[in-house]
Amino acid sequence: MLNSELVFIPSPGAGHLPPTVELAKLLLDRDQRLTVTIIIMNFALGPEHNAETRLSSPRLRYVDIPCDESTMALISPKTFLSAFVEHNKPRVRDIVRGITDSDSVRLAGFVVDMFCVAMIDVANEFGAPTYTYFTSGAATLDLLFYLQAKRDEEGDDVTELKNSESESVLHVPGFVNPVPAKVLPEVALDKEGGSSMFLNITKRFRESKAIIVNTFQDLESHPLEYLLSSSNDIPPVFAVGPILNLENKKTDDHKFDEILSWLNEQPKSSVVFLCFGSMGSFNEKQVKEIAVALERSGHRFLWSLRRPVPKDKFDFPKEYENFEEVLQEGFLARTSSVGKVIGWAPQMAVLSHPSVGGFVSHCGWNSTLESIWCGVPVAAWPLYAEQQLNAFQLVVELGIAAEIRMDYRTDMRTGGGITMIVTVEEIEEGIRKLMSDGEMRKKVKDMKDKSRAAVIDGGSSHATIGKFIDHVMNITN
Repeated sequence: MLNSELVFIPSPGAGHLPPTVELAKLLLDRDQRLTVTIIIMNFALGPEHNAETRLSSPRLRYVDIPCDESTMALISPKTFLSAFVEHNKPRVRDIVRGITDSDSVRLAGFVVDMFCVAMIDVANEFGAPTYTYFTSGAATLDLLFYLQAKRDEEGDDVTELKNSESESVLHVPGFVNPVPAKVLPEVALDKEGGSSMFLNITKRFRESKAIIVNTFQDLESHPLEYLLSSSNDIPPVFAVGPILNLENKKTDDHKFDEILSWLNEQPKSSVVFLCFGSMGSFNEKQVKEIAVALERSGHRFLWSLRRPVPKDKFDFPKEYENFEEVLQEGFLARTSSVGKVIGWAPQMAVLSHPSVGGFVSHCGWNSTLESIWCGVPVAAWPLYAEQQLNAFQLVVELGIAAEIRMDYRTDMRTGGGITMIVTVEEIEEGIRKLMSDGEMRKKVKDMKDKSRAAVIDGGSSHATIGKFIDHVMNITN
C-alpha cells in the first residue's frame, strides 16, 4: 500500500519552523500511513534562528533550500516574506516533482504556513489539496477573517483607524469584549501596502481545504465557536494545540547549566522571568527603566537581555559581550544576590522550573502557550506582530495576565527604536500585580490543567487531530 505524503512548507524563524516540525511529528505518531517532507526555505540571519533538531527518519525528511544574495535582497519586514515565498516557488515545485515521481508514495497534500499560502498555486499544479497551518491563536484568525470580509464585502478601509485619537473599537464576532483599534496588528493598519498584502493573504486562507490552529478548545472557546459556525464561509478549522517542543534545548550546555543551577538556588515561585522572544530588544534608555523597576520591585529576577539590531537593518538581536555597557553603573553588583542577567534563554526549561513565579513576556503565541502549559502567569508587554491582540486576549478576555502595556511602544522594524518609553512606574506596577494576584494565579493553574487535558487520549485536541487525519485521508482516497 502506498504511503500518503504530506509536504510541509513552514515560514523560517523561531515562531514558525519549530511548531511546524512538532505538528509533523505528531501526525506521524498518530498514523503509520503518513510520511512527511518538510521543505525549509532558509534565510541567512544567524543559524540559531533557523536551527531545529533535524533527525530524519524513513517517514520524515527535511529538504533545505539554501539562501543566496538574491534571496536575501527580497526580505524585508514590510513584505512579510511574500516576495521571499514567491521567489522560492520554482524550487519547491522541483522538490515536489521529485516526490511525485516516486513509486512508493502518493501526494496527500501541502501543509503551508500562514505566510506561505502563495504555495497553494504550486499545490494546485499537482492537483493536491492545501491545508493552512495557522501558528498563532484562533482569536487572531477570527479577527483577520473579520477585517478581510469587511474590506471585500463592505468596502471598509481598516487603515483609517491608524493613529486615531478616539477610543475606536471593533465589535468582532468571537470576542466577548469590544476590540480596541489600538491592539490591531500594526501591519493591518499600514497604508503603504502592508494592510492590503496582509488581508490578501487572509483571503487565500479561504482556498484551503482546512485550517489547522495551534490552540485548544478551553483556551479559545468563543473564537473557535465563530470559526466553526457554518455561516461564515471559512474552511473547516481544527484546533490541535498546544503544540510545543517540550524538550529542553541545550544550544549552549555551559550557559544552560549555569542558568538552571542559579534557578535551583531560588525559593519556589519567587523569580520574575523577563524574556521578549527571538526578535525582542530595547534601546539603552528603555533597558535602564527596566533595571530600575526590577531593583525597586524587590523581586528576584532572571532577565534575558539582547542587543538591538542597528536601525534599518533586518536581523535578529545579538548577544551583549558585557552587560555593563548598557546597564546603570553598579546595577549588576547591587542585584547579584537576587537577580541574574543573561543573553539567550532556554525558555521552556526556565518556565518549567519551580522557582519561576511570573513571566514578563512579549506575548508571542508560542510563549503564551508555553506559559500556560507551565502554569506561569504573564505580565503582558507586546512588541510587534499580533502580540497586542494576544495581550488583549490574555488580560481582558481571559483574565490570566497582568498588564504592563497593551499597545506598542517600540518599532521592531527599526531594531527596537523607542517611540515612547514604558516608565519605571508602569513596569514596577505590572511586576507587583504579576507576583501578587492570587485570583489570576488560580485561573492560570486551571488553564494549565486544561491545556494538558486537551492533548491526552480523549482530550479535545487529541480527538481533533484524529479528525484532521481522517479528513486528509478521505480527500486523497
